[in-house]
Amino acid sequence: MNAGIQRLDVHGMNLYQAKVAIDSQLRRSKSYRIRVIHGYHQGTEIRDMVREEYQNHPKVIRMETSHPGETDLVLREF
Repeated sequence: MNAGIQRLDVHGMNLYQAKVAIDSQLRRSKSYRIRVIHGYHQGTEIRDMVREEYQNHPKVIRMETSHPGETDLVLREF
């Protein structure tokens, strides 16, 4: 596992719980990216919230997706 990537598993949470968990991780993160694992088999509500809510967040410089159940919030370049 790469030390610069923090994994945050929010699938199974409701929207409010997921947002609180992501906001908390963003506040205390010292890594260069947070990999939000939101899943996609049970719907896309959390994925859509992550991608809409955090695309313009001041700490997030961009988003990357390599898997439909994950979204990486890039906080800085390595």
